[in-house]
Amino acid sequence: MKKPLPIGISDFKELIDGGYSYVDKTLLVQEIIEKGTKVALIPRPRRFGKTLNLSMLRYFFEKTAQDTSYLFKGLKIWQNKECRKMQGQFPVIFITLKDVKHSSWEKALDHFRILLSEEFERHRYLLEGDLLSAEEKEAYSAILRQKGSQALCEQSLRFLVKWLHLYHNKQIILLIDEYDTPAHAAYVGKYYDTMIEFLRNLLSGCLKDSTYLERGVVTGILRIAKESIFSGLNNVTTFTILNEEFQDKFGLLESEVEELLEDYDLSDKIPQIKKWYDGYRIGSCAGLYNPWSVLNCIYKQGALSPYWVNTSDNALMKRLITRGGGSLKADIEELVRGKVIEKKIEEGIVFPDLEKGQNTIWSLLLYSGYLAIDATPSYGIPCRLKIPNTEITELYHSMILEWFEKSIDEQQYRMLLKSLISGDIDTFARLFTEFMTSSVSVFDVPAEESEKIYHAFVLGMLIGLKDQYEVKSNRESGLGRYDVMLIPKNPKDLGLILEFKKMDNFTKSDLEATVVSALKQIEDKQYAQELLDRGIHRILYMGFAFDGKKVLIRHKFKG
Repeated sequence: MKKPLPIGISDFKELIDGGYSYVDKTLLVQEIIEKGTKVALIPRPRRFGKTLNLSMLRYFFEKTAQDTSYLFKGLKIWQNKECRKMQGQFPVIFITLKDVKHSSWEKALDHFRILLSEEFERHRYLLEGDLLSAEEKEAYSAILRQKGSQALCEQSLRFLVKWLHLYHNKQIILLIDEYDTPAHAAYVGKYYDTMIEFLRNLLSGCLKDSTYLERGVVTGILRIAKESIFSGLNNVTTFTILNEEFQDKFGLLESEVEELLEDYDLSDKIPQIKKWYDGYRIGSCAGLYNPWSVLNCIYKQGALSPYWVNTSDNALMKRLITRGGGSLKADIEELVRGKVIEKKIEEGIVFPDLEKGQNTIWSLLLYSGYLAIDATPSYGIPCRLKIPNTEITELYHSMILEWFEKSIDEQQYRMLLKSLISGDIDTFARLFTEFMTSSVSVFDVPAEESEKIYHAFVLGMLIGLKDQYEVKSNRESGLGRYDVMLIPKNPKDLGLILEFKKMDNFTKSDLEATVVSALKQIEDKQYAQELLDRGIHRILYMGFAFDGKKVLIRHKFKG
């Protein structure tokens, strides 16, 4: 009998007690212990198992009245005798901030009061006896009743660490999950500075005094710049997706996915699932899958769908890219075409800088899981970035279509595409020119980069034809490499070859001469050969000549 899938379950004890399927990541415990880092900050993409892993650490380390060792018997960590000795030996503080997503600071602070109250309730025994002074008990009670001032909330975890240490005479395990979620929400909600100050005081206070801490583990999606939250802390070591440490402890390895698919009689789906959900890399560990998407795909009996993309609001990413210049959009088009680009990745992210420089945007996209590294990075060398898989490509496709909907009326956009594939080039040229004029605010087109950026613009526009046409770019055919080819899925439909030329200012050639040379290149290089090989004989040659924001289009039918 197949085990139930733990979709939406992030409590380790509930998962094990409920007999759910579990991909064993318990060796995270061993790596945390052996690494020896006092506080480990481990950013990973959304839905990569962070909350479940921290819950697992809590049940492994926490000293409780109930023996929880049974949860780990039969799992990998139980084979390590030295680690086994540490099970159930420490006081643990565990707080997850993954749901602190509010439109105002007041609502966010109320949510923090609830979370702190719940954690203090777990340790209510501290109020017994004379361990705490009358004033300390009063502060403890205020937090329990969710009546603590902002200042008291900021210092609450520092107090709790100290009081637990005094009570148990043991060092503390401190686990903070999704520490950056409140900062992300605060940036969108425009109370970022207030939130950052609160988080700095809350986290720095409890992480600073190493004498009370055995280990601290903090997870999130982004590495927020150290000076923003962890300023003054020398005991926090960050392990991002660019580092080797913990590289196989989050996300699913290919071998783990294959085992899951075999368990649920879906081994025949491996090639499709690999194409849709594989492609991530952490350090030198390549071939990582998105766990959320894989589990949902298995639950749906192998049905392929963008499960991960549909779980989150992608508004911030879309806003940043839409507001970006033409070169950024051209880079996005390169990625959508399956290309690899090289970009510098920032060490830490400061949210207000996201709209100031493109390097920060690439860092956000990488750390959030919208891009992946193509190779293990070397210090000082730009990272090679790619779109990891089909699921994420689908997101970019939908986003690119939104750009065009903002630039032109949807009915006109559909008419533009229809006129292109029907061969009504006079209508297409008129609409395309109007389209470009209306899109000046969206696409910044430097004259020296016009060919590259118009190329990207046209490719984005053609995404609206992906159900009818296969759109190829910069591929070999005949005696050279064409710019864009539209290959109809129905061989009876019109095939198109598009060639782009930037006017050569040095020779003073005009647009007419430039566009004629584009058409001549299509014929001379025999670009139509790929279409002919596929049995497509109705072919349209199109030349585009650019001079800054000016464009001239000419065409020629063949067959």
